[in-house]
Amino acid sequence: MYDVRTDLALEAKERAESLSGGTIPGVWTETEREGGITVTRMEIQTEQGAQAIGKMQGNYVTLEVPELRRGDTELQNRVATAFAREFEAFLARIGVGPKTSVMVVGLGNGKVTPDALGPIVVDNLMVTRQFFELMPDQVGEGYRPVSAIAPGVLGTTGIESSDIVLGAVQQAKPELVIAIDALAARSLERVNTTIQIADTGIHPGSGIGNKRKGLTRATLGVPVLAIGVPTVLYASTIVNDAMDMVLEHMKQHTRDTDPLFGVFGTMAGQERLQLVKEVLQPVGHDLLVTPKEIDDFIEDLGNIVASGLNAAMHQAIDTDNVAAYTH
Repeated sequence: MYDVRTDLALEAKERAESLSGGTIPGVWTETEREGGITVTRMEIQTEQGAQAIGKMQGNYVTLEVPELRRGDTELQNRVATAFAREFEAFLARIGVGPKTSVMVVGLGNGKVTPDALGPIVVDNLMVTRQFFELMPDQVGEGYRPVSAIAPGVLGTTGIESSDIVLGAVQQAKPELVIAIDALAARSLERVNTTIQIADTGIHPGSGIGNKRKGLTRATLGVPVLAIGVPTVLYASTIVNDAMDMVLEHMKQHTRDTDPLFGVFGTMAGQERLQLVKEVLQPVGHDLLVTPKEIDDFIEDLGNIVASGLNAAMHQAIDTDNVAAYTH
């Protein structure tokens, strides 16, 4: 049976709730909204909840900003600040102190725009490990050792990203790894407007159905926090959503939609999606799609995540005012 592919735990939860008709046992959530930013904190507490949603047990935070694609600099600064606060809370939750050494891993292909989030973030990070190694007496208070690597992708390096990262971890010996990657969403509204943080690690390529060896505590030997932004979704999802919107629009104008839609109008959402996939996949048309403005979006999102990380990782940077580190 076909299902909607999504890397967002929030969307997976929404999907599970729509199928079950109620809340999912073993899954706790809380939501806050302020200034156009919706923050949803989720904890998958039990194996039952994990199986129902299809995500690993752990903590997830999702920041949704529907207006983020408008290029509003002031909003971007506020999102970076909100992201920094939430990430600081993640660090505190897993016991990461202000001096803990960190390695940031920017996954993805920097030459493919929708997949370039990780490398862009790495390019904009405040990397400090070299100063602690070469001139520790000159490092000011409020900074921690931070290293960064963008390992590329298997298709261009011939080496699994996880193997490159493992080698770097074994040499640099960080106490925490932060992995950043582009994701796939179920909802068009969440593409390039959403940031997810998770403490469950990450599987490079999972969003496009090309799951590679994961970056997790089990594979790297240290805690792994994952940061992701959905930059793509499947064509079948867009087609299905468009059909739903057309159907809803026609229902506003006539009670009898049967002559227009027939059996299709009576099908459940999952059945319609399955039908769309059955039509598109055999002819190779279930493409991964991204907005035409992706060049601008990916740069903005990379700057937001990088500036938020800089503020969250270094106490010397004011978490409440990261505007200077956003652009």
